[in-house]
Amino acid sequence: MRAIQHKRALLGLAALLLTVPSLHAEDNARREGDAQHAFDFDLGTWRTHSRRLLHPLTGSTTWVEMDGVTVVKPVWGGKANLAELEADGPQGHLELLSWRLYDPTAQQWNLNFATSGVGILNVSGDAQSVPMIGRFVGKRGEFYDQEPYNGRTIWVRFVIEPLSATTAHSEQAFSDDNGRTWEVNWINDYTRLPDQR
Repeated sequence: MRAIQHKRALLGLAALLLTVPSLHAEDNARREGDAQHAFDFDLGTWRTHSRRLLHPLTGSTTWVEMDGVTVVKPVWGGKANLAELEADGPQGHLELLSWRLYDPTAQQWNLNFATSGVGILNVSGDAQSVPMIGRFVGKRGEFYDQEPYNGRTIWVRFVIEPLSATTAHSEQAFSDDNGRTWEVNWINDYTRLPDQR
């Protein structure tokens, strides 16, 4: 009787071990699908309230506020999306575009930015940078790049996350000490609006 129970236990263990790789494959496919659709919460139309620090990394505490609308549309079945912000404030009218592309090999997102005043991706003033690269951990997306700023190279971090089904938040921060400290210089709070198609 013990021999039969032992054989059954071994067969059960073997069956379990044979299913582990397929479970991991399903897990990886699910994570891959989740990563590819991590920005899905952001699709739609949002009322956007922005606060921007006028002179980052100078000790300045002068902020300006803007109000506008952000529209985020899927591209390539969710493997990319296009976010368009139009906002107005004391500094004038802003038109900003964010082109977000999912890299399935690296399982990372590449974020590119442009304003209508420049019309070239990843250019601010006279400086050009590379796309911001990062991923979502849970619902929080973190993206980084290095760019020239006031004659030196700094780190830039962009964070975005949903707070509820109808609200979201993002922030940009600069670091001039290799990421030891960060100064937040752009804060966006989003409230979902009915889609305007």
